[in-house]
Parts: sequence; C-alpha cells; structure tokens
Amino acid sequence: MASENIYILGIESSCDDTAAAVMCNGKILSNVVASQKIHEEYGGVVPELASRAHQQNIVPVVHQALKQAGVAKEQLHAIAFTRGPGLMGSLLVGTSFAKSLAYGLNIPLIDVNHMQGHILAHFIEEDGFKKPPFPFLAMTISGGHTQIVKVINHFDMEVIGETIDDAVGEAYDKSGKILGLGYPAGPEIDRRAQLGNPKAFTFSKPKVKGLDFSFSGLKTAILYFIQREVKKNPDFISENLNDICASIQYTIIGILIDKLKLATKQTGISHIAIGGGVSANSGIRKALKDGESKFGWTTYIPKFEFTTDNAAMIAIVGHLKYLNNDFADADVMASARLKI
Repeated sequence: MASENIYILGIESSCDDTAAAVMCNGKILSNVVASQKIHEEYGGVVPELASRAHQQNIVPVVHQALKQAGVAKEQLHAIAFTRGPGLMGSLLVGTSFAKSLAYGLNIPLIDVNHMQGHILAHFIEEDGFKKPPFPFLAMTISGGHTQIVKVINHFDMEVIGETIDDAVGEAYDKSGKILGLGYPAGPEIDRRAQLGNPKAFTFSKPKVKGLDFSFSGLKTAILYFIQREVKKNPDFISENLNDICASIQYTIIGILIDKLKLATKQTGISHIAIGGGVSANSGIRKALKDGESKFGWTTYIPKFEFTTDNAAMIAIVGHLKYLNNDFADADVMASARLKI
C-alpha cells in the first residue's frame, strides 16, 4: 500500500460553505470552497437557506475539485465527509451525496468529525509548515465552537475545556452587530483593532473555573457599555470605532491566552496547535507566537486556507482513517451534536 497513490475525496458541508478537496498521500491537489453570500443580509446563517444552497453547490464543487486535481472519480480510493457537528440540514446534503457517490463507485465511505478535522489539518503535507508532536494541546476556535483539546494521537482526543455558552466567533459577530458592522464581523474588528488602542476601554473578563470559557457576559458588558456611552455622545461609536474594536479584541485574546496558560500548567504540555475560523485572526496568531518567548510554548498555526471550514481537513482525516481501515457503514447518519 505504501507505494500506491491513495486518492481521497473530502466533502465538507457543516455550515454555510460547500467544500470539496482531493488529496493524494496526504498532499492536497485541490481545495474548492463555495461560500454563501445570502446570509450577509440576515446578519447570521439561516439554516434552511444554507441547506438549499448546499444542494445547488455540491455537484459543481465536487466536479471542480476533481477537475482541478486532474483526478478521475474512478481513481478515488475513498470518500470522506463531515458527519457532524453542524447544521442538520447542511450535514444531510453532504452525507447523502457522499453515500451515493461511494456506493456508485463501490469504494469505502469515511465519516469525519468536523472538530477533529480542524485539529488534524496540521497533518496535511504542506511545505514550510511543521506538524505538532504528540501529545499536544489544540485550541479550536470558530463561530460555533471554542474548545481546548488534549491530543494523544490522531484518534485519541479529550476535550479538557469548552465554552459553557457562546463561542468566541459569536462574541465577535454580536459585538460587530452592536457596533453596526456587517456580518461576519470578526475580520473587520481584527482590521480595525490594528489601528486602535487596545487599552482605551476596559471590559472585565468572565470568571469561569477550570479550563471552560464563557462569552455571553462579555457580549452583554459590551452592549451596556455602548448604550451608556452613546446616550452621553451620539457619535461615540464613529469617533472611537478603532479603539473600541482594539479593546474588544484585546479582551477576547486575553481570555483565550489565560486558559491556554492554565491548560499547559495543568497538563505539562507546551506544544500548542490552533484551528478553526477564528484562528485566522491576526491578533490571536500574534499572541500565540508571543507565547513562545513569554511562556516557552511551541506553537503550530496552519496555512490560512486550512483554518476556516474547508474540505482539505476532512480529506486528511479520511486519509489517516483509510490507512487504519476505519470505514463507515452504509447506514451512518449525520449528527448535529457529534462529540470528539
């Protein structure tokens, strides 16, 4: 098997991006993502619209991924797909398509946990990017998830900390909504934060025991702060927008770094890998890098295109499971709340 080229098709449809990737022996040959712009009008993802868009996008996206890779569908060894967690309607589209295609080609079907995909994206063969050694700590941060995971090996993972309410991505988006920014607000807050003073305004950090997170209180604090200041000065937001964004980002990064410091202390593990859409944030990336000299960490940050929802991360889990002969049954079901 070692000398044979193993081609895996990865399919990701957990939220509002339809994605397909083709991988050969751990190296990405194509990574196609169709984003859904329609949700911007509503300030958040509308599940029903998302699943309809997946139905429209999945065939052209898979076709494009195979074409870009120069691989015929008959050359594929297995099809890996996101089983969960995510939006049920969106997951069903990817699951049904993957099952049908695998059945039609008479090749194995491999189910993948979306969160495991974010973590194992670090193992994609990519020049200039080092892979974390086992054991390591993975912090997965996105619009729907905030977790610290202890990773013993590719398939032995333990969630040691997670949000008890909102995810970090929600904190960015809701703060952006309060400030009148568009959706998703994270990239805009990040951009403006670099132009502002991070210590202009102070927001208290939530007191949550252990390694768990909470962001709902922070969102409320920001809302009350803005309402109070706008009452005094109707132009407060426009006059201080960069400073407000910098202060919000500084607080969020402080919460994440404090928990990571505690996790490294509790576990004795100093190798830290980051994943998920919010890991594209420049402030978080810089804070992690600074942690190398400040706290003796070794940090691992994946290639930018592998941070947001994508199918390359699904394909790498598929590749590793294929080598393990770990295949799914034909009656495998999508699971919106799938745990690691």
